[in-house]
Amino acid sequence: MPALITYKTPILQDWVDYNGHLRDAFYLLIFSFATDAFMDRIGLASDDRDASGHSLFTLEAHLNYLHEVKLGEPVEVRTQIIGHDRKRVQLYHGLYKADGDVELAASEQMLLHVDLAGGPKSAPFSEQSLEALRQLSEAQHDQPAPVYVGRVIGLPRKA
Repeated sequence: MPALITYKTPILQDWVDYNGHLRDAFYLLIFSFATDAFMDRIGLASDDRDASGHSLFTLEAHLNYLHEVKLGEPVEVRTQIIGHDRKRVQLYHGLYKADGDVELAASEQMLLHVDLAGGPKSAPFSEQSLEALRQLSEAQHDQPAPVYVGRVIGLPRKA
């Protein structure tokens, strides 16, 4: 399967800083829009969420800023499923220049499926969503493993 492209956009004026570079917060915004599109692919589109009362919440996100992203650049997010169980999905979003090979930023995310009724609480995915996750995972089996997965931030300890 070719890369699963979940979001495309040019870098907008409101998203850049005084150097003409994409601001830190807007990387996460772009990845958040990609997660929304991923949700659509697994049966959790807006109408589905309204009908079922279920959604995904982000438990953890790691961002790696790899290259400058400048005003007006057309970019796209390529999304890969790293793993999933009955309640969680681990995603990898890579930000690329549209139709390019250079990864500009990366975000690894752990998402939890929740039932919103009576206060959010974790809940198993529907059979439809689990099947969509399984099919997407199988279709991506030939994708190379992302480089920026499982990274830990920290300074080396002094001896």
